[in-house]
Amino acid sequence: MKPAVYLDFNATAPIRDEAVEAITQAFRTGGNASSVHSFGRAARRLLEDGREQVAALVGVSGDDVLLTGGGTEANNLALLGCGRPNVIVSAVEHPSVLAVRGGNEPIPVDGDGIIDLAALEARLAAQSGEAVVSVMLANNETGVLQPVGKVSEIAKRHGALVHCDAVQAAGKIAVDMRALGVDMLSLAAHKIGGPQGIGALIVGPEVPLSPQIRGGGQERRRRAGTENIVGAAGFGAAASAALAGLSNFAKLAGLRDRMEEAVLSVASDAKMFGRTMMRLPNTSCFAVPNLPSDTQVMALDMEGVAISSGSACSSGKVEASHVLAAMGEHELGVNTIRVSLGWTSGSGDVDRFVEVWRKAYLRNRERAGAEELVAS
Repeated sequence: MKPAVYLDFNATAPIRDEAVEAITQAFRTGGNASSVHSFGRAARRLLEDGREQVAALVGVSGDDVLLTGGGTEANNLALLGCGRPNVIVSAVEHPSVLAVRGGNEPIPVDGDGIIDLAALEARLAAQSGEAVVSVMLANNETGVLQPVGKVSEIAKRHGALVHCDAVQAAGKIAVDMRALGVDMLSLAAHKIGGPQGIGALIVGPEVPLSPQIRGGGQERRRRAGTENIVGAAGFGAAASAALAGLSNFAKLAGLRDRMEEAVLSVASDAKMFGRTMMRLPNTSCFAVPNLPSDTQVMALDMEGVAISSGSACSSGKVEASHVLAAMGEHELGVNTIRVSLGWTSGSGDVDRFVEVWRKAYLRNRERAGAEELVAS
């Protein structure tokens, strides 16, 4: 049996050794960070060290980092806690952004998934009341990067706050919150090799934020509950490792491109989404007509290769992608898979994927041909 190959980093990255070590130390430290005795002070040091490490990943101060239970909570806190009655989002946002406030039609995107800036400007000009605009930095399915800087410029002209879901981008490309010009930015530890169950909302110093979880005065009275010391330590260690490894992560684009060329040499009718656009170096999203996503995912899984049909936030369901639908790809959405590489990926992993995927593709072609013969 050949070793398993994990190519689903955009869903959850394997935990880094640095994070495991930090978590182990935190477990042994014990203490409540709100306690004033020596055990509490030791826990507080771990918490604040982790916070500073997370801050460094996106070029801010630790004072700007509000630790949460994950990226979904961070997105909800940003959009609900900022107090703006109008929430304007793009059509390709993560469900944790799209589902926060219903009723408003999302801003459309083009065939590559890029937000229509003219439509955003028109919506902001026409809306009454204060608004918050939420646009992700990198799409979790296609890896395509959004022009967040331009979004910020437009939003500021109309007095709107800007929130950016950077969960997929951080640790894969350089992220500078100040350069993006956004007021709030969301992160999640498990996307960069940290533990699941902890994230962060980076909040500009001038942004008012009402807590959505009320109780004690933790996290500067903006998120109640006993602090997750273990999670913060692991998050911080993963953030430092990710920041140090950005240049190596960028080299994954070469492996990804080689993989895509190999797929196209087997299936000339395959469609690669966002291939000509700026996108994450590790992400490939493509579809082959009449080759269902679930068939591909299951065929590869049986051979020990883990990929995804797109977003991993649908309770394990394989279903059509709202991202592809927003891009006008209503039919290919059910045929799309996502391959996402990471810092453990090598040439052998890509070769193994291509080998197994090729077999699944040819098997499907043979089956389709046999069915056509029977029908005729």
